[in-house]
Order: sequence, then C-alpha cells, then structure tokens
Amino acid sequence: MIITRTPFRISFFGGGTDFPPWFIENGGAVISTTIDKYCYITCRYLPPFFEHRHRIVYSKIENVQRIEEIQHPAVRGVLSDLGVVDGIEIHHDGDLPARSGLGSSSSFTVGLLHAINALEGRMSSKQGLAESAIRIEQDVLAENVGCQDQIAVAHGGFNRIDFLKGGGHEVRPVVCTQDRLAALEGRLMLFFTGVSRFGSQVAAKQVANIGKSGANLERMREQVDTAVGILSDPSADMDDFGRLLHEAWQLKKGLSDSISTAMIDEIYARAMTAGAIGGKILGAGGGGFILFFVPPERRRDVARALDGLTHVPFHFERDGSQVVYYKPSDGPLRPGHAG
Repeated sequence: MIITRTPFRISFFGGGTDFPPWFIENGGAVISTTIDKYCYITCRYLPPFFEHRHRIVYSKIENVQRIEEIQHPAVRGVLSDLGVVDGIEIHHDGDLPARSGLGSSSSFTVGLLHAINALEGRMSSKQGLAESAIRIEQDVLAENVGCQDQIAVAHGGFNRIDFLKGGGHEVRPVVCTQDRLAALEGRLMLFFTGVSRFGSQVAAKQVANIGKSGANLERMREQVDTAVGILSDPSADMDDFGRLLHEAWQLKKGLSDSISTAMIDEIYARAMTAGAIGGKILGAGGGGFILFFVPPERRRDVARALDGLTHVPFHFERDGSQVVYYKPSDGPLRPGHAG
C-alpha cells in the first residue's frame, strides 16, 4: 500500500500568465506558496477476489472492470497514460473541498501520479511529477488549465515560478527572512465562499480573451517583481503587499466577466470595510476560496464581518508532494501466483 500527501496552494501574483497561449509568446511569472492542507491518495493492487477489477473511492465509489469505464477523468487519464494493467484500488481524501481555487485538481493529479509510480517501484522527481501532471491535464484531459498549480504542489514551498518564452519554466524560492515570511503569514485570512465550481470551465473564457488582455497580463507579471521586492526588503512596508493584492484583484477581474460575481464583490466589500487592505478570489474565479490581507489588529473585525463564511487558518509548508506511507507488496496477485 502507498499513501501520498500533496499540498494545496495559494497563488498571490501573476496568475493568468501561466497559460501556454500567453507565456510561449510573452513569458510569464507567478508567486505562490503551498499550505498545510492536503490531498491524500491511498493506492494498492486489488486482490483478484472481487467481481470488479478496479475500485475508485472519492465522493463516489466506482467498481469497474476496465480503465475506460472509470468516470473520474483524472484517474482514467493517469491510469491509461501510465499503462496500468493490474487491478488497482484508489482512495482519495482531502482536507478542503474540491473545485475551490486551491489547485486541488492538480494536487490530485500529482498525488495520484506519485502514488502509482511508487506502487510500481519508480522514484518520482518533483520536476517529473509537475511535467507529467501538466501534460495529462492539458493534453490527455484537454482541460483549460495553466501550468503553475502542478509545479507549485509538486515542489512545495514559497516560490517564484518563471514561464519562459518558447516553453519551459524555472522554480526559485523567494528569498526573505523567516520574520518577513511569518509577518506575511500572520496577515493572511482564508475564507470559503461556499461555492464550488469547475475551474476549467471558468478559465475557458479567460483563455479565449488572452488576445484582448495583454496590458493586464503584462502588469500582473510585473507585480511578481514588485512583490519579491517587498518581501526581500526588511525595511519595506508589509502592507504594500496587501495593496498590491488589491490591485491584482482589479486586474484579474478584467480578464473575464466570469471571474467575479455579485456575491464575491459583496464579500470583498465587507472585508475591506472591516479593515482588510487587499485580497483576491483564488484560482480561476467564480467561487471557491477568497484570500484577504489583514493587519493583525483588524483580523477579529474581518472575521466578524464575514461571520457567515468558513474561516480556514493555515500555515505555509515546504515539502510538496510526499510519499508518507510506503509498504510495497511483491506485486499484484494473479491466478496461479502464490504470493
């Protein structure tokens, strides 16, 4: 049996510049961090004593004979792509809801790839996991997704990810003191709007509008440099990070009319009135989690203003996708195989 643990992520700046139709021509960059909320994948070979050959357990339970019959698209795509032939059982558990803007779908894909590779005796590099997940989500599943989530959750940590003209990417940790990082963490508040959505569907409009969004995307990429400057300079006003988030949210809303809603705008206005300096909806938009930058002395006021929403405390994490339990068998049981 194998268990992998893959973190969710929070993206601060540059989202949208990680879509290939943009960065292959123009380059791109994002700043993101992984957090201590996780997707867990449990995987084992399924003994040949059942009527079904494969068992997939998530919000549904699927018992099927063939991989092509699996309804879960990522499971079907990963197992097909890796050429899995033996019966397999997969369980998914998550700390937070799916389809909520924290990169949960990429966490699932990366965690599943990691688990299947480990089950079959293959080591996985962080770079290899990220690249395989990007290829599966974009090419095999044909989803409208960028490239930052897969890289962020595979590597873990607080990173700047640069997307290179012509293709490819570089991952570099944001260099700043632990005190600065702790000060930022202490000013972030995460709330669930209560609305789940399919990010690929929301992102489709954003991708379609890329040709009209050049000025916004260029400015969003520039904000990555500004944010790194704020974090790396101990004398810089940390509140400037929050003000930059507010500007980023205004730019992001301009990429598509599906990113915000009347409900999201109302939540944002309540938080700002209560003392937040900036914030943004996470992920593609349309719902999910919303992040606010709040001075420590105003956290209680913002929490009261958003009393109807679920507040999720969190900490930054550094590990990325990990195999947390590894007990391989000698291989799948087959007819005529003694053990």
